[in-house]
Amino acid sequence: MIDLRNSSPKILVIGDLIIDKYLWGDCERISPEAPVQVVNIKKENIVLGGAGNVVNNLKSLGAKVDVISVIGNCKTSILLKGLLNDIGVSTEYLVTQRNRIVPKKSRIIASQQHVVRYDNESTEEINIESQNLIKEIFNKIISFYDLVLLSDYGKGILTKELTQSIIKSAKKHNKKVLVDPKGLDYFKYKGAFLLTPNKKEASEASRVQINDEKTLTKAIIQLKDEFQLDLSIITLSENGIAIYDDNLRIHPTVSREVYDVTGAGDTILASLGFALSCSYDIDSAVKFSNLAAGVVVGKIGSSTASINEIIEYESSLNKSSSEEHIKKFEEIIQLSEELNSKGKKIVFTNGCFDIIHSGHIRYLETAKSFGDILIVGLNSDQSVKKLKGEDRPINNENDRALILAALEVVDYVVIFHEETPYKLIQAITPTILVKGGDYEGEKIIGQDLVNETKLVEFIEGKSTSLTINKIKDL
Repeated sequence: MIDLRNSSPKILVIGDLIIDKYLWGDCERISPEAPVQVVNIKKENIVLGGAGNVVNNLKSLGAKVDVISVIGNCKTSILLKGLLNDIGVSTEYLVTQRNRIVPKKSRIIASQQHVVRYDNESTEEINIESQNLIKEIFNKIISFYDLVLLSDYGKGILTKELTQSIIKSAKKHNKKVLVDPKGLDYFKYKGAFLLTPNKKEASEASRVQINDEKTLTKAIIQLKDEFQLDLSIITLSENGIAIYDDNLRIHPTVSREVYDVTGAGDTILASLGFALSCSYDIDSAVKFSNLAAGVVVGKIGSSTASINEIIEYESSLNKSSSEEHIKKFEEIIQLSEELNSKGKKIVFTNGCFDIIHSGHIRYLETAKSFGDILIVGLNSDQSVKKLKGEDRPINNENDRALILAALEVVDYVVIFHEETPYKLIQAITPTILVKGGDYEGEKIIGQDLVNETKLVEFIEGKSTSLTINKIKDL
């Protein structure tokens, strides 16, 4: 995969902005008033949904994004603007239509399971005045963008007349239009670069029941021809994504564990648009989208995938579960930046960890208890020799790293070659630095770089040197 970490294409999103509210709690009893579950709410969070989730996904990938939509004069509209501002997206192109209610979907989740969802929304088509304002805005700004994404959730923003106007105008400016479609009338999307229907949607729109490769081929060709698309795509859930230009091919899914498919379609649309804007060919773009979707479905709720997460995920698919947790210096810097930006409390410790014993395990368990993420700096073979002598280490650095990485309590391992981990600590910027209790009263390397330093007592009689001496005495 081409490294896209420094890419920032300009992408315009048009469609139905939605607020997704999640209420999280526990369910341990049935209501005495009715045969329903009683959910004790522990926390709640509110995120962008619909076209807003597409925007959020693009921002996570590093794109420069603007959005055109219609809001009302309701409280939800104010909330929506705030959420967009929070992620650095302008609300300049939001058209206000009186008495319109921005869709808000509220979900109650108990013990990681969706219990119920209730909606409050306007779904009627936006009025002619709003449509004309969107056309005016679009024609004024389209030349500044690399690509256009239409996110249709059937809430009335993308009317047939407006959608056709957008597609025709974009084509005049040589801008690709990608559409996540809704409903049965795909003629409203005629002339788009590509659509991203799922298998059920594609079956309904093409009037071909997809149940094997033959019917898949028939449906995907019909969609391309009937609606004059440059490319035809059908998402196949766990079976991947099908592409047709002059021939059919299917790129298999790459998700390992699915927790929630909410917003997966938004991620596909956003990541396809991002990759194509960065000059990926369609097959490479689909592979990239599969990876992004694989990251997202491993989370609960409408989520996003960053470039670093996608790169790490792709790498993990080709590694053992333990090797995934061993990072190079450059990788741990990027990872730490992301963890710090998310408010994670990083704990750092370092050592030789030559022959792992119970004392090491207790030490690492205690270290991990101080924060969210434990990063272990591991002395290279060269630095161990300088510290311990030419007959050490017993195990080489790669073996030691793999053993550490296999421990559940250790999140990441990084090998350093310097005599001290100062440079590594400076790069990671952990919240807490952990050292052994034998450092009490001494100056600790790196303590000037962290908020807090903690000392952990070693278990008496447990050390690598004692283990080596015992073996020699046998």
